[in-house]
Amino acid sequence: MHPLAFLGSRSFVALRKQAPFSIRQRYASKKAIVIHKEVEKIRNMGISAHIDSGKTTLSERILYYTGRIEEMHEVKGKDQVGAVMDSMELERQRGITIKSAATYTEWNGKNINFIDTPGHVDFTVEVERALRVLDGAILVLCAVGGVQSQTLTVNRQMARYHVPTIGFINKLDRLSADPKRVLMLMREKLHHNAAFIQLPIGLESKFSGIVDLINERAIYFDGENGETVRYDAIPKDMLAEVKDRRQELIEHVSNADETLGNLFLEEKTPTVQDLMAGIRRACLKREFTPVLVGSALKNKGVQPLLDAVIDFLPNPAERENYGLLETTKGAEPEHVPLNPARDDLHPFLGLAFKIDVTRYGQLTYIRVYQGCMRRGDFVWNARTGKKVKVGRLVRMHSADMEDVTEVYAGDICALFGVDCASGDTFVTQHDYRVSMESMHIPEPVISMSLTAKDSTVTENFSKAINRFTKEDPTFRVHYDGEMKEMICQGMGELHLEIYAQRMEREYNTPVILGKPKVAFRETLTAPVQFDYLHKRQSGGAGQYGRVIGTLEPLEPARNLEVLFKDLTVGTNLPKPFIPAVEKGFRHACEKGPLMGAKASGIRFVVKDGAHHIVDSNEIAFMLAAQGAMEDCYEQGKWQILEPIMTVEVNAPIEFQGQVTAQLQRRQGMVTGTDSAHDWFSVFVEIPLNEMFGYSSELRGATQGKGEFTMEYCRYSPCLPATQEALIQQYQKEQEVADAQAVLKKKKRN
Repeated sequence: MHPLAFLGSRSFVALRKQAPFSIRQRYASKKAIVIHKEVEKIRNMGISAHIDSGKTTLSERILYYTGRIEEMHEVKGKDQVGAVMDSMELERQRGITIKSAATYTEWNGKNINFIDTPGHVDFTVEVERALRVLDGAILVLCAVGGVQSQTLTVNRQMARYHVPTIGFINKLDRLSADPKRVLMLMREKLHHNAAFIQLPIGLESKFSGIVDLINERAIYFDGENGETVRYDAIPKDMLAEVKDRRQELIEHVSNADETLGNLFLEEKTPTVQDLMAGIRRACLKREFTPVLVGSALKNKGVQPLLDAVIDFLPNPAERENYGLLETTKGAEPEHVPLNPARDDLHPFLGLAFKIDVTRYGQLTYIRVYQGCMRRGDFVWNARTGKKVKVGRLVRMHSADMEDVTEVYAGDICALFGVDCASGDTFVTQHDYRVSMESMHIPEPVISMSLTAKDSTVTENFSKAINRFTKEDPTFRVHYDGEMKEMICQGMGELHLEIYAQRMEREYNTPVILGKPKVAFRETLTAPVQFDYLHKRQSGGAGQYGRVIGTLEPLEPARNLEVLFKDLTVGTNLPKPFIPAVEKGFRHACEKGPLMGAKASGIRFVVKDGAHHIVDSNEIAFMLAAQGAMEDCYEQGKWQILEPIMTVEVNAPIEFQGQVTAQLQRRQGMVTGTDSAHDWFSVFVEIPLNEMFGYSSELRGATQGKGEFTMEYCRYSPCLPATQEALIQQYQKEQEVADAQAVLKKKKRN
């Protein structure tokens, strides 16, 4: 256990002054970290928010107050050190989080594993896979910005994985801070049943402490770094507000918790213990969100937030986690509950949720859901069936590693030297056919050409691409045979720009990024029948395959899916050839008929076919499916889909007319507006293809004061004029490519 775990804040300060060696050295000197055996003493939580809401600053304070680090540092690295959780040099220079960072610490005798996640939508997969494995989360909101575009995305991700949440309104020291407005936005935009459990004492430069509504006391943070927590009486001028807000808190919790609701109906005043228990029960069911306040930068409100993590967020045993049991091959897997007991009486089951490729090999982050894994054990990859030995087992502290000998259900750890993909399940019993459901991976929305400046550094270039595509499933690279260039795809311009800079810094391979290209899709608007016979005879065994069926459009909400359905009966089309038909269909979907974009939002339904007892083979049926798709491309009605982005623009209110007009010229559809303190926010849905160059246009229209954030929303059909322009542009590019191919052929001859 951490040597400082049970010391009060005053003793902590005294020991810090007297210690002959640093806390970091004291902590690192232990050979292995002692892990709590009781599941009630574990908390797995993440910190998520919009850009610049103060997530990493909050993480730094949490590590400092729990004795995990000796000094606090600024996020932007002004003191040449930077925040612990931003371990990359690029993160410290830019002042943003690029990769989620995992660490663990102790507070009041509880182990806390937590992950600091990026705020930029370009790195949304980091948030996605963190929330997939966490039991609870802190949703950080800026006291000035409130609920912003990425807050909505993070909130949707938390809802997708049913993660219990507590809110923390940060930056109360900023000019125009308004926590009451933020609470109102949480209720209106995020649809949270939320209420304050704390109130600020003063705002902006007068922010001096907080009032605890549950225990009805004031909390102040003394000392150079706010490390001494002092309790006092509530300021007299706040007594009436505290009484009203406490009653409001009881009402909101009573709406979500039956026990407290009965007390409320009986007009009984709940005790502090009743209220705490009610908040916890409602929070675990995601039916109530307690809201705390503070300022991480000014070292106020962090310790009570840690208390709230312990009091209100679940331990691993309080989350219902299910595995997928494969009963018979090809059948739908069954959902089986997993046992969270911290023992080795149940088969081990862990999910690889994040991969880092380091100079020493692949580092695989694993969340343990059941059983125990020890150093030296053998584990099986449930997807590939490969068996590997657990050589080194570590717990992560940002970029640092600390060896452990064993991990139990509820722990987050990392393995070295295990070859796997993100989302793979590991078990210690080869015949244990249970796996975890993988995480949601968003589709890339933008692409650029990627070329190394120096053609002689192909080895490093290949290493960089292999590493980054393995680590980040939203970063994809492929070679375009027609354009004769490497194409990289990602979630935004910043996403691809960061990887280009990392190639130069980490692999000494400067690269050139071409003009951004939008990842369009092509979809079918009405069903089309197909009946295609592929027959080839060239002496000896030939090729024979016939497929009959329908190509159907999917509903608009599923316009990125590509589905295959086998409705064949009998032996006209033997079942062993069905996978080859599906393979041919999916290969044909890589290039649509209008502009060469991927075809999606379609279902290929095979109803019948024919085969030859000698000439039929897998290649024949694969080519038959491709031929059927070519017929559908010619006969069907197709349209182009383009990615629509949700854009939030913030600017001084005097520029509202100009900004709105700019967005409407770019085919933007305004979905909402908001204003506060002489600033306005406008929310727009706009095609990504129209957003290139908007940053400089916005700065010009607002005297450099405007800013915007953008996130992926959905794919929608583009306007007829846009579709015609895209088709013409594609045809011109094809003509140029064909002419270049002819010239090259002539030169070779």
